[in-house]
Amino acid sequence: MPLATSLAIFQSCNITGVPKSTRCAILRDMAKVRKAERRPPLNKTHKLKRQDWAKKYLKTGFSKVLWTDEMRVSLDGPDGWARGWIGKGQRAPVRLRRQQGGGGVLVWAGIIKDELVGPFRVEDGVKLNSQSYCQFLEDTFFKQWYRKKSASFKKNMIFMQDNAPSHASKYSTAWLARKGIKEEKLMTWPPCSPDLNPIENLWSIIKCEIYKEGKQYTSLNSVWEAVVAAARNVDGEQIKTLTESMDGRLLSVLAKKGGYIGR
Repeated sequence: MPLATSLAIFQSCNITGVPKSTRCAILRDMAKVRKAERRPPLNKTHKLKRQDWAKKYLKTGFSKVLWTDEMRVSLDGPDGWARGWIGKGQRAPVRLRRQQGGGGVLVWAGIIKDELVGPFRVEDGVKLNSQSYCQFLEDTFFKQWYRKKSASFKKNMIFMQDNAPSHASKYSTAWLARKGIKEEKLMTWPPCSPDLNPIENLWSIIKCEIYKEGKQYTSLNSVWEAVVAAARNVDGEQIKTLTESMDGRLLSVLAKKGGYIGR
């Protein structure tokens, strides 16, 4: 009975009259409280495209792929993260209640081999459409990182981005092409596939750090500073572990016939 309540589990065994505290104490020795996993909806077409993608890039040297993505962080953190054990006699800490998590900051970053690119902050109030996305890349990624790289690096690098409308539009595709990122240098991406992007794991590492022990923030600048500090603590070996996981992810996609593989 996955995700059943302690009461439902005991009732299924025809056991009644047991206090909740006792039920939980007994179940704690054999089970854990978990939330349901969220997975993208994959239909037959999605699965076929994921398999085609895996076959296309199966022999790719992933050390030359730049994996990119955006992440939004709020002042309060994701729902349900401010939970944990407290000692008997201790009071739970007080948390501020704010609408929509108190607002948030949009962050862009990339990882390649053992290197973190960014993170870069999207200006508050800017909605990323095709034009603003390209201008953002120009001001951050291209000017602050890409232009410092050698000609041979630029020749071999493959740029990965997901299929968000601001990324996959004709405007953005043409703009990237003028920057030399086109054809085989721009990775095609299958739909509904965050599980295939290793930077999603980096986001999890950063969020676990900045929101540990139910941490909240009082300003957008303070949560941004926490993101930067957490990113600096991610070392090259951690990033390398993520980027080197790609061969296994592709094989898993093929083994599951395009099905979701987790992260």
